[in-house]
Amino acid sequence: MSDDPVQSRHSAHAADPSPSEDGEHVSHTPHATLERHCDVAVIGGSAAGLAAALQISRQRRSVVVVDDGTPRNAPATHMQGYLGHEGAAPGELTEIGRAEVRAYGGEVLSGRVVGVHRRDDGRFRLDLTGGHTLVARRVLAATGVSDELPAIDGVAEGWGRGVVHCPFCHGFEVRDRRLVQIVTHPLGLHPTPLFRHLTDRLTVVLHDATGLDQEAVEALAASGVVVERGKVTRVLTGPDGEVSGVELGDGRVLEADAVVVGSRFRARADVLAGAGLGTTPHPTGAGEVLAVDARGETAVPGIYAAGNVTDPSLQVLPSAAQGSQVGAMIAFSLAEEDLRAAVRHSGEQTDWDHRYGGPDRAWSGNPNGTLIHEVAALAPGRALDVGTGEGADALWLAEHGWKVTATDISGNALARVRAEAERRGFTVDLVRGDAGDPAPFGGKTFDLVSLQYGSFKRTPDQRGLRSLLAAVAPGGTLLAVHHDLAPLRDPVDVANQTRMYDPEAFVGVDEIAAALGADPGTWQVEVHETRPRPPGAASTHHVDDVVLRATRRAA
Repeated sequence: MSDDPVQSRHSAHAADPSPSEDGEHVSHTPHATLERHCDVAVIGGSAAGLAAALQISRQRRSVVVVDDGTPRNAPATHMQGYLGHEGAAPGELTEIGRAEVRAYGGEVLSGRVVGVHRRDDGRFRLDLTGGHTLVARRVLAATGVSDELPAIDGVAEGWGRGVVHCPFCHGFEVRDRRLVQIVTHPLGLHPTPLFRHLTDRLTVVLHDATGLDQEAVEALAASGVVVERGKVTRVLTGPDGEVSGVELGDGRVLEADAVVVGSRFRARADVLAGAGLGTTPHPTGAGEVLAVDARGETAVPGIYAAGNVTDPSLQVLPSAAQGSQVGAMIAFSLAEEDLRAAVRHSGEQTDWDHRYGGPDRAWSGNPNGTLIHEVAALAPGRALDVGTGEGADALWLAEHGWKVTATDISGNALARVRAEAERRGFTVDLVRGDAGDPAPFGGKTFDLVSLQYGSFKRTPDQRGLRSLLAAVAPGGTLLAVHHDLAPLRDPVDVANQTRMYDPEAFVGVDEIAAALGADPGTWQVEVHETRPRPPGAASTHHVDDVVLRATRRAA
């Protein structure tokens, strides 16, 4: 990840790839790399990628979207033709889409994929900036295309604003205005009849007439469209920065309120070369695309594609629709594979089992200092350690007289807790599961429910959060401690780093506090503050903790 590469110790299922227990990870440094596992990796977080991720995450699959923030429509200020979102800014739709994906536990990472390779086990390894790795059963490329603009001064500067290309994206906005269309390749005349209908002040300049349909040119001239033959020198702008005209090679200036230019296009598919995929020429001859079948699958089984990377003519709405459809096909593919194997696969379990699958301990083995401080005044009773990881907190509680139940999604983590408990002669009840599972804690209640640097994926019905709160007995204490994750919301240089954790996909301390505050008749919040981390941790990339301690009022 970027400036916070290390992993979380535990999953409730659990969460952030950050230091834990005492805040110290024994084998990572702030610049270490991280390997994560998921069911589906989506490359590109615009309409197609997010729509696919939403479909897949709703099927209870682990989805990680990696987005470098370079959508094709970045220069555009508004988005037209999207039913229900007409005139919205593209970034507004993206933020809504991200929130919807995260509501089902899907993660959206800021970063960049630099290569994709098939592993010997059939899964795919995605190499990310910063040296990090994502391993996935399926890959969806929603990377879009790059528009290759003609080398005419002023075209690139005005692209997406005064220089437009699509009559459906921009046509209504330039209706009845002076339009100059610059034709630079044979496909350039394709939208001309539409622009002619939108305005009676259209001039077509044949900057490059090679390969043009001359009958089409003649038909335009016969219909009253002014046709100029010759080179364009530059697109002119006025003092206000708006397009004012087009200068021709002979020095003449054609006045214009907007300019129409068709681009060539190239599918952004270079990252797939390592998996054996390349682009194919588009039938129009105007560029290259990534070929897919009716299910959206490429020539490499397990790699899918959707959006402009497969069809540059798609606007935002059909791109999202195609992404949604391909996402469903990916979900079918995974379900059919699991059916043949007679398993119900969990990508989250795979991810956490991998993290605890190495020969060495992940963490220092010391309990969290905040836990020690906050429970010092409590009489020992029944304790639930949610997302126990390697169990340092659970073992400390057992050592101090608590009857402890420890949960984690990772069987490998629980095996380490079991071994250490046996070595020390303590008894800890171990439960493998996720806070979002039905009745994850067996319907039992506890005098202390501890969530130390762990969290769990969101769901719209807040099942995990409700289960966590329900586990606190009347008169019992809820103690939730998490790192202050504000630095993870700062921008990251995706060319050099990928942020490997998305805090917005997980239930955090502030959300837990909001739920308690909404029910003051049941809960008394005693502590909710950000404070310096307890001393003793070696790592420095987290310096503050958010601490929440609350008591369930006695019945």
